[in-house]
Amino acid sequence: MCGIALVLGPGAGEQDATFEAMLGAVAARGERIETRRAPEALLGTARLCIVDREHALQPWASADGRWTINLNGEVFNHAELRAELGPTRTLGDLTTSAIGVGAMVLSPGMYGEIDDATGEAAVRAAVDAGATLVDTSDGYGADGHNERLVGRALAPVRDQVVIATKFGMRIPDGEPGHRFPVGLEFGELAVNADPRLVRGYAEQSLRELGTDRIDLYYPHFPDPQIPIEDTVGAVADLIEAGTVRHLGLSNADAATLRRAHAVHPVSAVQTQWAMWHRPDPDLLQAADELGVGIVAWSPLGSGFLTGAVSGLAEGDFRNNIDRFAHLQANNDRYAPVRSIAEELGITPAQLALAWLLHQHPHVVPIPGSRTPAHIVENLDAARVHLGDDELARVGRALAEFAPQGTVDVFGGTS
Repeated sequence: MCGIALVLGPGAGEQDATFEAMLGAVAARGERIETRRAPEALLGTARLCIVDREHALQPWASADGRWTINLNGEVFNHAELRAELGPTRTLGDLTTSAIGVGAMVLSPGMYGEIDDATGEAAVRAAVDAGATLVDTSDGYGADGHNERLVGRALAPVRDQVVIATKFGMRIPDGEPGHRFPVGLEFGELAVNADPRLVRGYAEQSLRELGTDRIDLYYPHFPDPQIPIEDTVGAVADLIEAGTVRHLGLSNADAATLRRAHAVHPVSAVQTQWAMWHRPDPDLLQAADELGVGIVAWSPLGSGFLTGAVSGLAEGDFRNNIDRFAHLQANNDRYAPVRSIAEELGITPAQLALAWLLHQHPHVVPIPGSRTPAHIVENLDAARVHLGDDELARVGRALAEFAPQGTVDVFGGTS
């Protein structure tokens, strides 16, 4: 009888020695051993080893104890292993879980107060449930708080996840902020994506995250005073040096994406996309032509599309979004969509995420949540199939759904 065991990190000497010792122990008993490389994009530097259950010594765990797969008598090939761990999608040449996790809400001041233990538990719950893409930014939380939290939570499973972060909003002292308008109550944000600062941004994020590389690195916003070619060129230098693996763009339009891609291939463009906000069609067309994946931020409408938001506490960032000033009216208008979810036996959040996954083959939503049960629920939406009739019903309901207020924070179509 056979089972599977994952041992992390052929690049890490101690873990690799442990792996070889296990192989030696099994081989000494005269048992057949089959080893193969696990899909790198899915499992990073993990190894997949299929061994005889009786002589596997114990259900195998990684050296750090965070990743365990019980030897349950089943043998998986790579395709079956992928299915077991959850559906995947590609962002350019980067493969991730079909649904990732956005970490912004895990810092105080976004959806109200939160402690670090709760935030770290949320990240771990997401990874345990199959998320392999975790998105953060140097601008989330005070003084790099969000990156530090994400880094601590992911340290035990670093080689199994894609860490995406963004730069340009944590502007160094003495450097100017380049301001631009946004559709929020406070009216504008400031960024500085000067290429001479990019290496410093990356080194700072590497320290905060406690890692030696950033898997997907985005300028958080195109800088209104810096050509995107200059910013991207600086990231390309980091990719050449090996401290960054893939380039992304965030909150960019189609023309900016094309200009950036001409300097260095872009793996993903991050944009707002949800039932109540559609991205610019020109951006989607450009992404398709260039082979760029789409990372959808706020795919649950900052929580509205879960159907569970009836009011906001003081200090909640969503008080800056106009549509939440009309919460009762918008909840009433959203009721027909919630009813479809109920009839299908899924939650409104799962319907919103499944619907989004059906809109494009290379879109990866990154919903944020603080509650482990909701995180698991969100990730399970990747397994929800909507047939043509069901998609048509949702489409008709959304055509009648006319939310009051705006949510065009950085462009797109509400």
